[in-house]
Amino acid sequence: MDGEQERILALRTLLTRLFEEYHVLDAPSVSDAEYDALMRELVALEARHPEMGDEHSPSRRVGARAAGKFQPVQHDPPLLSLQNAMDADDLREFDRRVRKDAGGAEVAYVVEPKIDGLTVVLRYEDGELRQGATRGDGSVGEDVTQNVRVIASVPRRLRGAHPGAFEVRGEIYMPRPAFEALNAARAAAGEAPFANPRNAAAGSLRQMDPGVTAGRALELFCYEVRRGGVPGTQSDALALLAQAGLPVNPIRRHCASIDEVIAETERFAALRDELPYATDGLVVKLEDLQLAQSLGATQKAPRSAIAYKFPAEEAATELLGIEVQVGRTGALTPTAILRPVRLAGTTVQRASLHNEDLIAQRDIRIGDTVRVRKAGEIIPEVIGVIADDEHYLRPAYEFPSVCPICGGEAVRREGEAARRCVNTACPAQLREWLIHIGGRGALDVDGLGPRTVDLLLAHGLVQQPEDLFRLREEDLAQLPRFGEKSAAKLAAGLAAARTRPPARILFALGVPHVGERAAELLVERFGSLPAIGQAGQEELSDVPGVGPVIAQSVYRFFHGAVGERLLGSLAQLGFVLGGEAPRGHLDGPLAGEVVVFTGTLSVPRQEAQQRSRALGARVESDITRRTTLVVAGEAAGSKLARADSLGIRVLSEAEFGALMATERERN
Repeated sequence: MDGEQERILALRTLLTRLFEEYHVLDAPSVSDAEYDALMRELVALEARHPEMGDEHSPSRRVGARAAGKFQPVQHDPPLLSLQNAMDADDLREFDRRVRKDAGGAEVAYVVEPKIDGLTVVLRYEDGELRQGATRGDGSVGEDVTQNVRVIASVPRRLRGAHPGAFEVRGEIYMPRPAFEALNAARAAAGEAPFANPRNAAAGSLRQMDPGVTAGRALELFCYEVRRGGVPGTQSDALALLAQAGLPVNPIRRHCASIDEVIAETERFAALRDELPYATDGLVVKLEDLQLAQSLGATQKAPRSAIAYKFPAEEAATELLGIEVQVGRTGALTPTAILRPVRLAGTTVQRASLHNEDLIAQRDIRIGDTVRVRKAGEIIPEVIGVIADDEHYLRPAYEFPSVCPICGGEAVRREGEAARRCVNTACPAQLREWLIHIGGRGALDVDGLGPRTVDLLLAHGLVQQPEDLFRLREEDLAQLPRFGEKSAAKLAAGLAAARTRPPARILFALGVPHVGERAAELLVERFGSLPAIGQAGQEELSDVPGVGPVIAQSVYRFFHGAVGERLLGSLAQLGFVLGGEAPRGHLDGPLAGEVVVFTGTLSVPRQEAQQRSRALGARVESDITRRTTLVVAGEAAGSKLARADSLGIRVLSEAEFGALMATERERN
């Protein structure tokens, strides 16, 4: 048995369970879009493997069996489901088939919202409501008459004369405000929330106590006359339902061609979030009901109608593998390699897994069926696993402890979510760093894109970021597919980069956690990159908008070999790294003092630090050879001993207070 045949069996098992959760238990564990995607995958695989045919496959079902707590109701004729159209091409193909079966004539359609609710059939006798039933598996549903009777929008008696049987089909749904209020109440009571409005509507309609149903604010839209009327068109059918006092959706559109249908799908997609109910698409129906009747149906669906589904915001697919990428700061980022799946209008094959904690917390394993969504409609991400019987037989994923590119050690520092390659010569880090340097917001080097960076690295012209700015035009002109114009353009861009503002230079250095705004705040506070490099960690964290995480990252960078080397190199290469520090920082009465506080003080330490900075001192949290003064409060420990060993001047809090007072008087 090959991989696709094994996938067919796995999908059948999985979809059978999901089918029961959705239709019988009213407790779906996946979204409609995810379920539809899995079903489409199964149908496609079964088409490629006819030898795997099985009449019990989920792909051949219409609805679900009744849950057993209500009396069965036989549907005659059966209630069919609809085929799905995922894009305009699918709609055009549907139109082509309809027109072909209709003898080539042009046809018109009616487009209605596809409500995310529960299908019901209402039977009236001589105008009186006699029965309400769910769809069930299409042939047999459940008698929910007593619950239907308590829904305010379901008329007990029809308007006008309706002798004999009058049977209609509609959708019971829960409006968004009612759904949100219900879930809030369930959360307050410690109960599990409903997954979606459809789930809430189904659970509310299938209550053994009609009083519970009555309190759930359910609504009804009707859209089909099954018995007791002979409308010629779908528009006539909707008018007949409305005349009888049955609620019909006012949002519908007559379309003279499939082009108008497609335009309507685009218009409606922009409005769907403003509606008071949930909808995942539109239903496209042939206007001529006599023609629709003559076209007949397949085993599952009528040939005269189709459901257009909006691009999925979530989808389900198989996790084929996990690829770990290395970024410019050395962070190891896992990426999911997926079986291709349609998501929000695009085909997705890769998705973010964020970090190793997410993989462990959600127990994501290669071979699992995973849930994927678009984050901000841009970046696909894996949000969970749809567990199957094979999940725990698959090995748990082990995140690498070495860099997959250079083999260097990958270390995870305390308080950080990412594991990082500590090899500063890692080629993957250098590549991403060079691309970052050339990007907008950083040094904006015209002509320095990924392809150019790859060329420079492949020919050994750059080993460190600062090597970029030592390149000569004649060096660049020798690169393959790099003529004189390209060389001159890049050389000019590299020259212009030397004059960028200091904040953009700082951002270009690629310090972990330092974005464009943090770089601006740091330069505003300290005036220059050398001043930032000399600042203590606590001094950095006191900058509004910076905080301890960024401060620690900046401190580590500028006190490491790479940061120190870069500052020196950039200065030699003519970069403008900033002017003098803001007044009050370096020219106060304590200018030149590098102060460390230790022990318990009589005032909050932050207050003492701020007073010191106001007089021009630099304040650091750790004692280094640059430290000039240690202020020791009560119970001072190891820092005091280190200061003594280095011969650094130590003052008590009182002595330091007197020193500050004296310096104020002098100035």
